[in-house]
Amino acid sequence: MSTNFNIFAARLLSQDELFTQGHRACQGCAPALAMRLIGKALGFNMIVANATGCMEIICSPYPFMAWAVPWIHVAFENTAAVASGIEAGIKALRRKKRHYIDTGEKIAIVGIGGDGGTMDIGIQALSGAMERGHDFLYVCYDNEAYMNTGIQRSSGTPFGASTSTSPAGTHSIGQNTQKKDLAEICAAHNIPYVATANVAYPFDLIEKMRKAKEAKGPAVIHLFAPCPTGWHCTASSSIKLARLATETGLFPLYEVVNGKYGLSLDIEKLRPVEEYAAIRNIRDYLYDETAGCKDAQGRYRHLSPDLVARIQEQAHARYERLKAKVRMTQEW
Repeated sequence: MSTNFNIFAARLLSQDELFTQGHRACQGCAPALAMRLIGKALGFNMIVANATGCMEIICSPYPFMAWAVPWIHVAFENTAAVASGIEAGIKALRRKKRHYIDTGEKIAIVGIGGDGGTMDIGIQALSGAMERGHDFLYVCYDNEAYMNTGIQRSSGTPFGASTSTSPAGTHSIGQNTQKKDLAEICAAHNIPYVATANVAYPFDLIEKMRKAKEAKGPAVIHLFAPCPTGWHCTASSSIKLARLATETGLFPLYEVVNGKYGLSLDIEKLRPVEEYAAIRNIRDYLYDETAGCKDAQGRYRHLSPDLVARIQEQAHARYERLKAKVRMTQEW
């Protein structure tokens, strides 16, 4: 696990900024930080196909552009199809030796989509590209709702969260279905590399991006990135909440390399989900930060103790299943 890096490790990172300043992201936007880290991990030899979504909207208000590499805006549903087309095109140019200078370095073809654009709308194209075996990398940055169009629920929205289309109230607990497990869906395609990553663990994220780039075939990274606006939390708490998501077992960090599971961070004792969901009165959060409520998430403020216990049970059960897969596949 990359937490073994010492405090000077950050100085070894590239000083180049491929996702540059001047974009329109909100304060505390973790997906924007994720884009910056992706750039540092993959370098200039990269082509990006970016689905409609938060990161596409904030980085490309005409006539400006925040990416310093070739970048294509694509529709929600065809990100993986466009990325696989780029990969096939480069392969053809290389074969024909036309308009292509072979430097020996692999070009990273990167498809980027949010949780809605990937898990709901684009999963068919992603499944097809994985099935065909295209040599590309797909990154799903997951902020757990359609954040740029009004905080509507997606199939990445977790159980119990309140959104504009799954509002909590007298007759509703908010989102009443389970979060879609993208990494497991991709692993079921038997592709070379699948991993989960989290902006709160930047060196682990960068290391996984580089592994995904070098994989011989499709690679998918499910990247957790909080949205302070959609989660109704403070801008300064997004990284802390991202770290708590992993430490509570709600978003574990692991890899699946050629079918073998491996935990990136093996947590002996998970922290209680209350620390993440912050079940406190929203008025405390708004008006009394000194009461220790500044990291509360407004989307969970309605949860009852019974629902918290249910989420806790789900987190433990999923984490135990994951550890069982690690034990089982490592024996192969």
